Amino acid sequence: MATFLFPIFADILRISMNQTAIVTGATSGIGLETTRLLINAGWRVIITGRRQDKLDELSLEFGEKVLPLCFDVRNRENLRQHIENLPNDWNEISLLINNAGNAHGLDLFQDGSWDDWEAMIDINVKGLLAVTEAVLPLMRKLGRGHIVNIGSIAGDQSYPKGSVYCASKSAVSMISDCLRIDLNTEGIKVSEIRPGMVETDFSLVRFKGDRERAEQVYKGLVPLSGKDVAEAILWMVQAPAHVNLSEVVIMPLAQASARDFHRQA
Repeated sequence: MATFLFPIFADILRISMNQTAIVTGATSGIGLETTRLLINAGWRVIITGRRQDKLDELSLEFGEKVLPLCFDVRNRENLRQHIENLPNDWNEISLLINNAGNAHGLDLFQDGSWDDWEAMIDINVKGLLAVTEAVLPLMRKLGRGHIVNIGSIAGDQSYPKGSVYCASKSAVSMISDCLRIDLNTEGIKVSEIRPGMVETDFSLVRFKGDRERAEQVYKGLVPLSGKDVAEAILWMVQAPAHVNLSEVVIMPLAQASARDFHRQA
């Protein structure tokens, strides 16, 4: 009996000791906090981002627990080359956190910028598709995995001046739903987390670096932090193998919907 069980236990031990995740947009905000928590939970993390200097800083901080890959999710061919040329001891990826995404501009549709619209579609939708397309074959080869897509309450709750951003996050929700169905027989979980207001660089990017305007978004209330969302993601990831937390909505207490807030003077 012991001889029969040893290979099984050895395989379980190998899996538990070689948990490899990839986090896009890992250099700040939700991505960075998720990386920290995953590492503390025993994962090795492939960290990706567009800023080599930030990736270098994280490499110094986390050492051999991370593998930095510098690429823009909008560049499909470049990111595919990075994934296809992973070192052999890093290519057994069983967790993908599709975190890279941005909002650009907050204008009425009739005053909107085509460049802003294109950036949101390219990053939030096409970027997510490109990374998932590249990583999924590695999970299918393993016969297991978990894809966590970072959506938004804006994906099913519209608000003024948010038409294209809301549309991009609605696409994330629908992609997640369909992918979950497509992978239902392959042992791969697909989850989406939909945060409400989170204080990261989100508003600073949306308002083109206008810090004063960005700070007004959070005035009079306590928003979520990147760590709050990361802790919810870790909870999703650590669920039992037979449990898939397919959709999780997380909002600050002061927010009731995408349009309703309780602000104190």
